[in-house]
Amino acid sequence: MKALSDVSLQTAPQSFNAGNVAIKKMSDGISYEHHDMLAIEEPLEIRLSGNKKGEQVISSISVTMRTPGNDEELAKGFLFTEGIIGHDTTLQKTETFVCSEGRENIITLALTSGQIPDLSGSERNFYTTSSCGVCGKSSIASIRTRQPFQLATTDQGCIDSDVLLQLPAIMQSQQDLFSATGGLHACGLFNTHGALLDLKEDVGRHNALDKLIGKAFTAGLLPLRDHVLLLSGRASFELVQKAAMAGIATIAAIGAPSSLAVELASECNITLVGFLRGRSFNIYTGAERIKSYRHENKN
Repeated sequence: MKALSDVSLQTAPQSFNAGNVAIKKMSDGISYEHHDMLAIEEPLEIRLSGNKKGEQVISSISVTMRTPGNDEELAKGFLFTEGIIGHDTTLQKTETFVCSEGRENIITLALTSGQIPDLSGSERNFYTTSSCGVCGKSSIASIRTRQPFQLATTDQGCIDSDVLLQLPAIMQSQQDLFSATGGLHACGLFNTHGALLDLKEDVGRHNALDKLIGKAFTAGLLPLRDHVLLLSGRASFELVQKAAMAGIATIAAIGAPSSLAVELASECNITLVGFLRGRSFNIYTGAERIKSYRHENKN
């Protein structure tokens, strides 16, 4: 096998339109072309403006991932439930920013009372791990510049479709905490032969993956090129981002991926599988890494 330094990597991002994406759908060993509607995921930056020591200031409070729509209500609800504003605070939307993709991904709310609250104790509100830009393309570009490893080649992370179908049952059989509580997310790391190498559970899906990658980091195993990551739920942008940072080439999820997760997987040459249940699954990107199924044209 060629060393990473010897491989010339070129990947052409897939084209996406309003969450409608062309996929390969596999069922009982046969695949066919299909279209799937994805839940839209985009970052939203919430800004708060007001007076501070007599000067007008604008503070960036949070960047959060969301499905676009009702952004003003989302921003106000976030500011209230995080304790940044009180129930009697009056806010007015003063500005929304439309990025080059035509999406409104920054909202500014003004305090009509003027005085901006002390945010020194609100560091936990500055949630930026899942998005480093204010639109999908800038977020993905930021991940590409931060990746410590070269992109995986198409011969890394390959897995037989029959082996892939067995992974959910293998992981579920080892989910001790889920069996006891029924309230945890899990992620499993497999080799390409279907052997479970590690499994982590947590109430937060992102925490479970951080634990898994943290153990690999501690053991000096990064990048995880010839491994398959299995997610017990949906595949969000944040989870694909973390997998990309760890050099994982193949991701499978029991649930659905979001639109931005598919875009990021395509950009980073990651194979992304969703709805891995029973005898079927959907391939959203990188179908060449999934082996041993028969393709048919289906009208």
